[in-house]
Amino acid sequence: MGRQSVHISLDDIRAASARIAGRVLKTPMVQSPVLSQLAGVPVYLKLEHHQTTGSFKLRGATNAVLSLSPQERARGVVAASTGNHGRALAHAAKAEGALATICMSRLVPDNKISEIRRLGADVRIVGRSQDEAQEEVDRLVVKKGMAMVPPFDHPAVIAGQGTLGLELMEQLPEAATVLVPLSGGGLAAGVAAAVKGMNPGTKVIGLTMERGAAMKVSLDAGRPVQVEELPSLADSLGGGIGLDNRLTFSMCRGLLDEVVLLSEEEIAAGMRHAYAAEREIVEGAGAVGMAALLFDRIRLPGPVVVILSGRNVDMELHRRIINGAVSLATEEAA
Repeated sequence: MGRQSVHISLDDIRAASARIAGRVLKTPMVQSPVLSQLAGVPVYLKLEHHQTTGSFKLRGATNAVLSLSPQERARGVVAASTGNHGRALAHAAKAEGALATICMSRLVPDNKISEIRRLGADVRIVGRSQDEAQEEVDRLVVKKGMAMVPPFDHPAVIAGQGTLGLELMEQLPEAATVLVPLSGGGLAAGVAAAVKGMNPGTKVIGLTMERGAAMKVSLDAGRPVQVEELPSLADSLGGGIGLDNRLTFSMCRGLLDEVVLLSEEEIAAGMRHAYAAEREIVEGAGAVGMAALLFDRIRLPGPVVVILSGRNVDMELHRRIINGAVSLATEEAA
């Protein structure tokens, strides 16, 4: 993919790292003997699903909330979310004494909704897509003057997610390839900006699901396009990128070396591998990197870093996947 100017700089990401220090965890990185043997190069797992709220989203949400003025925080923050961003924003807002309102579609799993409510946020379920949830966000911004903290297309959010890339390169400076889950592009853009800012030769590969891969379709089209949102084991990777996308589309187009799509069956296998071989519980979105290696979808130089982005999976669904279900369709029929 062609290179073009980056909107979020390495200095922005380093400033975000200093800002959120002490409010997010520095997550471990461990080598996977099984995946290393399979890939023929050293493979390391960045255990970001050990983050306080169970996903990387706490980095961007915390940086965004801390970047607001006290007056803006007093009016409350609002966002659309597929679950993990909402949970992170609710946590970050609560830590600063601010009220969070989270708008979600009916496709968001109940376990993610209940956890957001537990954190004290006002939850609004609107429609069957991120776009419909975003319409409610826009209404609240106009009506109540709330500060919108988007899940990905926002400078402070991207810089916050980029701290993950900064951290993994500090832990493994010789990393040659980084596998990053790809949805709206906040994580992928931030990580790629950090990784390539520190070592331009390191490859950054975006991984996403076949069902409703909005960023991949948009990149192929050369512009942001709307894609139908479909149920997937990688529900956190669902949703559009926004037709008026300002940052993440151009950053992903300029910085990602490749985007790989995974089937539901491959994602399920990634979740099973995480549990059986790595002793880790991850949601579908967190399993895409492992799935790509398991099915030989990527042949790139090592060492390879695989980002395990989140663990917020419904445990009954996880049990069914571990016991052999291969997709939401077979899970629902079980």
